[in-house]
Amino acid sequence: MVKGANVGLATLSENAGSVMVSLSWSSPSGEGDADVSVLLLGTDGKVRDNADFYFYNNPAAADGTVQLLGPAPTENGSEDRIRLDLTAFPDEVDRIVIAASRHQRAHFGELENIRLTLADGSGEAMLGFSIIDADTESAFVFGEIYRRADAWKFRAIGQGYDSGLAGLATDYGIGIDEDDDQDGRQDTATGTPDAVDAGGAVDAVDVGNVETAVEVAAAPTAAPDTPVTAQAAARAAALVSVPAPRSAEPAPAEPVAAGPARRLRTAKKKVTLPKAPKPSLAENDAWRGARLFPASSLKSDREREMRATSVLLAVMTQVPEFGRRLTAGFGAPAGRMETFTEVTLPHGDSPKRPDGVIRVERAGKLWTALVETKTNGNPLKGEQIQAYMDIAARRGYEAVITLSNDVALEGSSLVEVKTDGRRKHKVALWHLSWAEVTHQAQLLIRHEGVRNEAHAWLLQELLHYLQHDNSGCHGFQNMGPAWVPVRNGIDEETLSPDDPRAVQVVESWERLIRQVCLRLGGELGTKVVPVQRAKRGTDPQSRRAELASRLCVDGQLRAEIRIEGTPGILGVVADLRMGRLRTSIEIAAPEQGYPLSWVKRLMKQLGEAPADLHVQTLLGGETVGPRGTLEKLRPEPGDLLPKGSERITGFRLSLSKGVGSTRGNAETGFIRGVDAAVDLFHSGVVTHLEPPRPAQRATAVTASV
Repeated sequence: MVKGANVGLATLSENAGSVMVSLSWSSPSGEGDADVSVLLLGTDGKVRDNADFYFYNNPAAADGTVQLLGPAPTENGSEDRIRLDLTAFPDEVDRIVIAASRHQRAHFGELENIRLTLADGSGEAMLGFSIIDADTESAFVFGEIYRRADAWKFRAIGQGYDSGLAGLATDYGIGIDEDDDQDGRQDTATGTPDAVDAGGAVDAVDVGNVETAVEVAAAPTAAPDTPVTAQAAARAAALVSVPAPRSAEPAPAEPVAAGPARRLRTAKKKVTLPKAPKPSLAENDAWRGARLFPASSLKSDREREMRATSVLLAVMTQVPEFGRRLTAGFGAPAGRMETFTEVTLPHGDSPKRPDGVIRVERAGKLWTALVETKTNGNPLKGEQIQAYMDIAARRGYEAVITLSNDVALEGSSLVEVKTDGRRKHKVALWHLSWAEVTHQAQLLIRHEGVRNEAHAWLLQELLHYLQHDNSGCHGFQNMGPAWVPVRNGIDEETLSPDDPRAVQVVESWERLIRQVCLRLGGELGTKVVPVQRAKRGTDPQSRRAELASRLCVDGQLRAEIRIEGTPGILGVVADLRMGRLRTSIEIAAPEQGYPLSWVKRLMKQLGEAPADLHVQTLLGGETVGPRGTLEKLRPEPGDLLPKGSERITGFRLSLSKGVGSTRGNAETGFIRGVDAAVDLFHSGVVTHLEPPRPAQRATAVTASV
């Protein structure tokens, strides 16, 4: 679409009641990012109140109409997805504005491939709109979905704002204050929105890196202990404003008709696992704790598949946050979920039994997905998935979900299926890795929290099962049949650049790095994504072919990982010819101070780092700066200073370790070696470096209605 164009959604798809909006962009540096937001407007073009503003501190509507699903890496950058249930919006919502803003008012002109894509409930893309003229704008309205004659239409807007999120939101009736002086995370406690103290305030909780509070206008009440209604609490909980410390003075005993605004914290109490486990009551280590989902007795892959499917689907049903998180990206609505296993469905002369079925009911409508599960290294079978796709199409189901240890890549399908274009009903095929299931469970139980202790315990038991050696749900664990011949070809210098096996190894490497990101992100509770550096318009297969050609020349596999809150990109280089793996990070030199104080400060930060860590000073131009191991530099940090007057631009820290050569997941294998090397470098080096100054975000909103 072009800017200003509009189109009716019903003319594009018969399944446009629930839509997925994707905002994507790429960055030449690999570090560019933006935050999406959604505004619900009335016929006057303004929000009804601040509860109609959805952004990183208010990511979902209580009724499921709006859900910000968060960022996900793509081949050339990042993509943020938004699920909208157009059938459930109240009549007073006339327009739905889709926007995005950048941190610290960085410019959208620094990003590339800025694009909005709108897909229907089955995942089929309906339209796309690219912003090609971005310059100094720090916020953009991409488009809007609006009502016209009892139908929904989309309009491509592409309007930019140099004034950032504040300027954009102000146009729609929201007042935002951006506090650029807040550097650190505030101490928090837990509480619930309807547990209001005498001062009308609820305990604060941590929401990401930003603490938010709600300004609720004071009003006369019959008594200070009058309960807050659930509806009022839920409505107020969506409002956010400038964070401010709680007053040290007690609130007045008697309410007054007029006075300062009362504060209501936004987040509900969440339960996470304790940082340190309680001491065991067992007499010795040989005593094994009882488990809800035992895995040690499993004998065959079929048993593992049945047990894993049943365990996962049961926990998805009983822990709504977890079930919703896994299914939202597949187009499922927010509603009552039920799951089933080993369901027999007719299919010609031979009925089929998918491993599981997921059904979600909302407003009398059903969303159904068939589930096919594989464990250990067992691959998905194309003919089996094809049969399930045909069954789903005939029965009007919405999706088929495959679940295995493989990691899906864009432009490289795990199974090939054919779709009958003559059928009006289209079925979406989605893939989920066991590593991603573990990642989402870790985020909830260890960092974000769930509603109650029973849900926390269920997720803990699920994690224990998935991580058990006998579960078969360990994620990507084999570099594939091309691994050995490609390694041999590199050693013997006989590998041809056009050998398709080299591309297969590059794809396996990419899957491994994505799994490393999932595992590390789940453990840290922060965003960890692979960085893809490619020219604009490069398709995934062309990019992999170029990497395969480089592999044939230098025998190296390269990757970059961005970990939120760290001062640089973590580089990973596997030298297959030498059997070594190098991890590294480059950090910028301070803008103020003296070079000697910089290196002394760096040595202090690296006090617990491995002695064989390699440190190099980066200088302007092509000059190679001083370098040495940490063991030699600790007593003489001044050795890192250049002899001349060259300007120091930063420092490179790197660590090289031997890595296994076998393709599998054995202790001495390549996959375990990569995991261990990344863990060692992150825990021994990266965590001790001073984090960058946090990006200042718009942290608060006050009503202007």
